[in-house]
Amino acid sequence: MVVLSNQSALNELFLAKTCNPPTMFTEVPVVDLSRPDAKTIMVKACQEIGLFKVVNHGIPLEVITRLENEALKFFMQSQSHKDKAGPPDPFGYGSKRIGTNGDLGWVEYLLLSTNPDIVSPKTLQLFHQNPQVFRLCVEEYIGAVKKMCCEVLEEMGEGLGMGERNVFSRMIREERSDSCLRVNRYPACPELKEEGALSGRNLIGFGEHTDPQILSVLRSNNTSGLQICLPDGTWVSIPPDPSSFFVNVGDLLQVMTNGRFRSVKHRVLADSSLSRLSMIYFGGPCLDEKIGPLPSLVSREEENLYRELTWREYKNAAYKTRLSDDRITLFQKSADHTHKQT
Repeated sequence: MVVLSNQSALNELFLAKTCNPPTMFTEVPVVDLSRPDAKTIMVKACQEIGLFKVVNHGIPLEVITRLENEALKFFMQSQSHKDKAGPPDPFGYGSKRIGTNGDLGWVEYLLLSTNPDIVSPKTLQLFHQNPQVFRLCVEEYIGAVKKMCCEVLEEMGEGLGMGERNVFSRMIREERSDSCLRVNRYPACPELKEEGALSGRNLIGFGEHTDPQILSVLRSNNTSGLQICLPDGTWVSIPPDPSSFFVNVGDLLQVMTNGRFRSVKHRVLADSSLSRLSMIYFGGPCLDEKIGPLPSLVSREEENLYRELTWREYKNAAYKTRLSDDRITLFQKSADHTHKQT
């Protein structure tokens, strides 16, 4: 995927020194969706670190494996074939460049929208040039993960003591919810290891960021790489678990809970020896959905920490920033922003 013709330039672009080798975080909260205490555990996890692992999620392993296999078939094709579905518009196939603001990563990816109002020529090209089974596997996977995502959001609603358990999930269930699926492949790069180019540095797969949507649901193969930033600023590695899903809070959920839930900053470090494949479902509302602190979650003694914006307004503004920018400040009342999106 990546040409290693200019090693010094490559090092400058993709290698970064981290403060300390992150430790493996063995205290990831585990939510068993079949147990009555699921809502209590997930609410506590969202308040403390912004991430938890879901087991007994009800998604058949075959659904996961089918999409993983089809994605790998695509990524193993020639670069010229893959490039026909790129560069992304922002959907379709992308390689190394993440977004349009200068962010780079040791990654190639597919980004697919679930919003029926969005017509992406690159996505149409992607489906056209691959067997029909590829599209069927994508739709099957999205349907299964969306259902689980809604179940998780409804458990959260109950755990927060909200009157209606579907306050969050209804936004995802909407036919025109602006959700998307991202499939990332972080190729191994043994050349770097052999040439000693790492020199104590790390290969950046996907730079640090928070997710702008409501909730993200991630599944990866057995290669590690995902790291999160704890509230004290410490970076830790999350042990992979191919049979489970990792769920993290997005910016919109932090806003709707008035800061009670934490949109967790995370990143991915690529491995010089092993390839990593991850599939992430980003649950988002309709573009015109107004997002702000929910009155039922703001006590009389509290102030609203955030102003109200539509998802379209926040999305348009957020996607003009760099990955590492603190994008949620766009919602803060004190921020003097004059963004006007169309």
